[in-house]
Amino acid sequence: MKIKHIFYWAILMGTLGSCDVTNLSPKDSFTDETYWNTVNDLKLYANGLYGNISSPKADGDKETDNFVTTDYSKYLFDEYSVPSTDGGWKWDGLRSCNYFMQRYMRVKGAEAEINIYVAEVRFFRGMIYFDKIKTFGDVPYYDKDLQTEDVEELYKSRDKRDYVLGKIIEDFEYAIQWLPTKEKSESGRLHKDAARTQLARICLYYGTYKKYHNESGAPTSDELLKKAAALAKEVMDTGSYEIVKGQDNGSGQLSNNGYPLYYSNQFTQEDLSTNKEGILCRYYKTGILTHETGRNAGGNGMGLSKDFVESFLCKDGAPISLSPLYKGDEDQESEFADRDPRIYQIIDNKHKPYIVRNGEKTYNPVADCTASAAITGYPCVKFRSADTRQAEARNTSYDWFVYRYAEVLLIYAEAQAELGLCTQAVLDMTINQLRDRVEMPHLTTTPVADTNPVDYGYSLSSLLYEIRRERRIELIAEDFRMDDLKRWNAMKLLENPKTMFGLCITPTVIKEYKEHNVTFGGTDGRPVVEYNGKTYLYQYAASKKIGDQGRKWSKEDRRWLYPLPTTELTLNPNLTQNPGWK
Repeated sequence: MKIKHIFYWAILMGTLGSCDVTNLSPKDSFTDETYWNTVNDLKLYANGLYGNISSPKADGDKETDNFVTTDYSKYLFDEYSVPSTDGGWKWDGLRSCNYFMQRYMRVKGAEAEINIYVAEVRFFRGMIYFDKIKTFGDVPYYDKDLQTEDVEELYKSRDKRDYVLGKIIEDFEYAIQWLPTKEKSESGRLHKDAARTQLARICLYYGTYKKYHNESGAPTSDELLKKAAALAKEVMDTGSYEIVKGQDNGSGQLSNNGYPLYYSNQFTQEDLSTNKEGILCRYYKTGILTHETGRNAGGNGMGLSKDFVESFLCKDGAPISLSPLYKGDEDQESEFADRDPRIYQIIDNKHKPYIVRNGEKTYNPVADCTASAAITGYPCVKFRSADTRQAEARNTSYDWFVYRYAEVLLIYAEAQAELGLCTQAVLDMTINQLRDRVEMPHLTTTPVADTNPVDYGYSLSSLLYEIRRERRIELIAEDFRMDDLKRWNAMKLLENPKTMFGLCITPTVIKEYKEHNVTFGGTDGRPVVEYNGKTYLYQYAASKKIGDQGRKWSKEDRRWLYPLPTTELTLNPNLTQNPGWK
């Protein structure tokens, strides 16, 4: 059954983009004058925009408190330079959308059929503009493709972010109205629930951003949070989705502690076409359409941070600061014991099969902490299959979640909690569905406060604290974390030195790794640092100091927004640079 999905995605991604459609020779190809005739013309044009949706990658969250990278992030250390060109200030995708919007009316056909593809294009336009306002704040808003004679529009100043946000919401509301339901949509194409999920994501982002940055203006924080919750609930109420226990893909059970791979198996599935957690997925197959995530995961130099590892609860549902089950961090075996089972499925360890060859499972006795693998000693293997074929160059063939039902549940729980409406029933239909998958105790509306909490820079209810913790664990490496930190006004978290640390280097760790020719400290060993009486892996010891001012964000910090390229400011004097950038 999957093969039809593969061919469909190959067609989607191989179809000529919008610029190709309109710029070819009239003698043997389409022209603008001859193209806009049938509904199928609209469909083919929309195909060229599908590259805007999420695609497989293993480095999501790399510039956050979740990961440490081989080379330090100049952005996080406030050494980012203003670019001369690009820097995200690209408008070709938007122009492709507006080009369509100015011409689709020429097509003759049934309104309902035409509007499906108008809805797809407006979905993509809304998505592109959401990325623009997250990145730059105020941006020029255009709803048509500009020509050289449109001088006033070409040289206009930036429109207010909230005005553009309103237009984004309009685009997605149109998409929700006219896109088909998932059951009636073609495989891999946009549908109502995909649009609801994306708009819920947008509303949660700005609902919380406005709240924690004390911003007023329409739409208000409460209005956006209510809309986020309502959209998420609409998806939930369809009954089409559920949290799935991922089935064995060749890795089998964890050998020594009995935890099934119900979580991690979801991310190495060869066929998500009928998986009920997938709201929208991309489909792949060896020899037809592949990617390289299975090769990169756990071996791209990135390592999960000590801070992230400490965020996992213990198996009794309590944080490590409170649980009698926590055995400390003398070595990885002790540190992972009796913790949330997802820790064994996200981070390489001696219980998770790393390779299955000819039916034989192989486990790494110690996690790789080299610069070529995972510099912290905590390799993220969430997207890694134990099937060795998946690690071959450009040969990964498992499918990819574009929108996953788990996110919808997290959106609903968080929005309701922010609105003061999070009951036990809300938790049971959201967070506790995620916990049931991995056999963790349920979250209640009155969780015990963590006695050693991470510092958000402001007080936070224990319930919201735990919902945020759940989101951090469940969505790790799916590229949500920086957005979360910004919308929560939570850059204070980056000041925690453990966001840059790796393994605690103890006598047991030294002995274990020495057996595998890895040493710590000195001129030849892996770099380490002393902190609060302990020694940790620390990649940047030679160049960056703990407490570096660059890791500290102020209310007026320039990094809340990225800078506009200098060339654009020169070309258009009506544009202004974002605060703090020169």
